[in-house]
Amino acid sequence: MSQSTLDDDELFGEAASEMRSDVEESLAAARAELPESDAVWETDADNVLGVLNGLRSALDVGEAEDHLRDAKKWFTMGQRADAFDDADDLEAAIADLEELIADVEDAAEQVGDLTATVPEIRSALDDAAADEGDEEDEE
Repeated sequence: MSQSTLDDDELFGEAASEMRSDVEESLAAARAELPESDAVWETDADNVLGVLNGLRSALDVGEAEDHLRDAKKWFTMGQRADAFDDADDLEAAIADLEELIADVEDAAEQVGDLTATVPEIRSALDDAAADEGDEEDEE
């Protein structure tokens, strides 16, 4: 085997190691962008709308999607180059994080819908109570 082949194999091994490291770093950065569980669970709000607004803010995933995209990009590149000896752990971590981000975003969307709906319901209930009061006054 020539020296050039050994150098190429060594360089490929280094590149594969760096690629794995890039995937792992991007996954860690994505996890760091996710909301803390206490921020989603605890509240100091005085009313439902305050709770919902706080929860909606707490459910912001920040740049987690961008970091996940980077992880997927480097993972795909490494996988296609057959650079990883064992990539099952990375693939599982990417899938788990992708699902978690989707769940958090779905929850944020649902909270956003409630944030818009609850004041409308309150107003409709107030109107219904006022209408009932008007009817009682007419009698």
